[in-house]
Amino acid sequence: MQTMTKADLIEEVSRVVEMTRKESEVIVEAIFDSVVRALRGKEKIEIRGFGSFRTRQRQARIGRNPKSGARVEVPAKRIPYFKPSKELKDLVNRVPEPEPAAADHAQVPSS
Repeated sequence: MQTMTKADLIEEVSRVVEMTRKESEVIVEAIFDSVVRALRGKEKIEIRGFGSFRTRQRQARIGRNPKSGARVEVPAKRIPYFKPSKELKDLVNRVPEPEPAAADHAQVPSS
């Protein structure tokens, strides 16, 4: 399985919109910064056809240090959460249609 990195995403934006890599980097960074700012401000971000970002509250709890087994207090915190839209789920799970074979396009001369 291959991983798409932020640099890969910047390259893809640059290629698709025919901009310089630097201009594409500014766009990608602006989008990421906007999402982070909204989540910090406890806002929900909804991108129709893609999904929504929000935060969830985790309660404080007592955990254990895996090395020593000592009890550790884990403070309450907010965590980012992404919920994909039905449309995105369908697109991810859609079976691609097979490419027609070259023979299917060949014209047979009539006699």
